[in-house]
Amino acid sequence: MATPAAPDEGVVAGVGAARSDVVAVALERDGLVVTGSDAVSFVQGQVSADVSSLAVGESTWSLLLEPQGKVAAWLRITRTADAELFVDVDAGWGESTLARLRRFLLRVDVVVEPVRRRGLALVGPRAADVADGASGAELSLAVDRRGLAGVDLFGPVDGPAPEPPDGVQRVGPEVLEVLRIEQGWPVMGRELDASTIPAEAGAWLIDTSVSFTKGCYTGQELVARVHHRGDNVPRHLRGLVIDGAVLPSPGAPVIAEGVERGAVTSAVVSPTLGGVPVALAMVHRRVELGADVEFDGATARVVDLPFVAPPPPNL
Repeated sequence: MATPAAPDEGVVAGVGAARSDVVAVALERDGLVVTGSDAVSFVQGQVSADVSSLAVGESTWSLLLEPQGKVAAWLRITRTADAELFVDVDAGWGESTLARLRRFLLRVDVVVEPVRRRGLALVGPRAADVADGASGAELSLAVDRRGLAGVDLFGPVDGPAPEPPDGVQRVGPEVLEVLRIEQGWPVMGRELDASTIPAEAGAWLIDTSVSFTKGCYTGQELVARVHHRGDNVPRHLRGLVIDGAVLPSPGAPVIAEGVERGAVTSAVVSPTLGGVPVALAMVHRRVELGADVEFDGATARVVDLPFVAPPPPNL
């Protein structure tokens, strides 16, 4: 059911600071550690990214797929030692990711265990400039949320979260949620789940997470077949710019020309767009960009993502 859209002044201020400067927000991620002499080669055969090419301290986004090619997890892999990898995934998805990896542990010297590392996200154009001023960070990982710069910091295992640099404003998780929706950044359980074909989330996610030269990995066949056929998939992750002052609930059907053609996954009031309600939705490929759609009696226009374009490169 649609609900009234009312911007929160604190969230509006936090989003503005993240867009123009830098903010700090608690980062909730589940962690795993993969160790053993076969750790790198094992993970290399399980995920879509080229893990073997990572130097110690480097990280990559990757897809962990089921054998049929559907998404088990979208995660980040950091090489923390020659024979050790740290994996972080959206909060609440660590247990299923652990089970999926352990399912394929056959005759290899590999141990996969859950690990607790508390995180802090620095978000904004100055994140990289101030990150060295944070205290208590054992891992510092640059991240580009589709044009929104940031640095994710992780503290020691079972230790406290890093502290932000002096002068950097702390904001609540609601600010990061608004920013991720404005950038069309998917999360597990909303935009990505076991029904998702990776390319449905967008070509940018494939570019960020998939190597087409690394060799075989579990679930590769579907990814490669869709890629070579021009990413022609049943659905696409799209943006909805909503008319009026209502927000659809996650799961609300998206109706185009009287036919249900998708479902809303996330929605928020966008301070960056002047307080306009926006939503992310998985929409059937027959619904073209610019089309008008309905949900719960309200109307919206289908647009490409991200809602907020990345800034132009420095000349």
